[in-house]
Amino acid sequence: MKATGHISGNQIKVVFRNETQPARNREQIISSRMEKSLENESGALKELESLVGLEEVKKLVYEIYAFLTIRKLREEQGLHNAPHMFHMLFRGNPGTGKTTVARILGKLFKDMGILEKGHLVEVERADLVGEYIGHTASRTRDVIKKAIGGVLFIDEAYSLVRGGEKDFGKECIDTLIKSLEDDRKQLIVILAGYNEEMDTFLSSNPGLPSRFPIQLDFPDYTLNQLLDIADTMCDEQAYYLASDSRYLLRRMLARERENGKNHFSNARYVRNVIEKAIRQQAIRIVTDHAALQVDKEVLMELKAEDFEQE
Repeated sequence: MKATGHISGNQIKVVFRNETQPARNREQIISSRMEKSLENESGALKELESLVGLEEVKKLVYEIYAFLTIRKLREEQGLHNAPHMFHMLFRGNPGTGKTTVARILGKLFKDMGILEKGHLVEVERADLVGEYIGHTASRTRDVIKKAIGGVLFIDEAYSLVRGGEKDFGKECIDTLIKSLEDDRKQLIVILAGYNEEMDTFLSSNPGLPSRFPIQLDFPDYTLNQLLDIADTMCDEQAYYLASDSRYLLRRMLARERENGKNHFSNARYVRNVIEKAIRQQAIRIVTDHAALQVDKEVLMELKAEDFEQE
């Protein structure tokens, strides 16, 4: 209910208008609050917001940010904060932003005072699993030591159990589980990999699911999002896509998505295609312009002929 006043002579006329605001769902409220927080934010959240797509990931990260903010305020007021685990599990195909988001989270946790350094240590099975009994535990502890104060990111984590009961990967998991508890105040562990494989991995050890309370799914990018990513990659290197090359790239992406099925490499594929096109453009220009008398536009434009088709 809103009142407006109108003065006429010695009388004041008040008119009441019933302005009913449409109900907003939880997603709209979160998005609105994110926008307000980002207005004065120039760090990790701003970097996350600049990424193409990943809307659900962004919302969950904002929830983490809000939670950390309140914990900090409660601490300043002398209120008790219960211990909380921030270990995470990322599921999705390659090139969907898992490593990038992990790096941003490290910065966020550092900014919020949860982690001392906020750096990212990225490893895979070969970095953790040894060749004889006792070697794996030592290797794993060395990696954990390097990651203390930051984020330990284990890609294709499901490979740690691919060898069965006698595989040394089990020794790595046992050592890791112990560290999840012992070092939880100074280390955040993120496991990443394909959707189905990660579900199988979690079921391999009953102690794993409860130790990774935050689970994020990274969906494949849409064709339009992949083209936006291509534009960003080109712009970062002072190139741009000509209209014919954009049309061709869209066809290439659609075909690759269909052929790749569940293991399409998303932004990674886009990067490989763009980098190859840049090399092909260089060959074209050197071949077509013997004296290399070229202008800025020629040097920046990626044409359809620069994108090789199989």
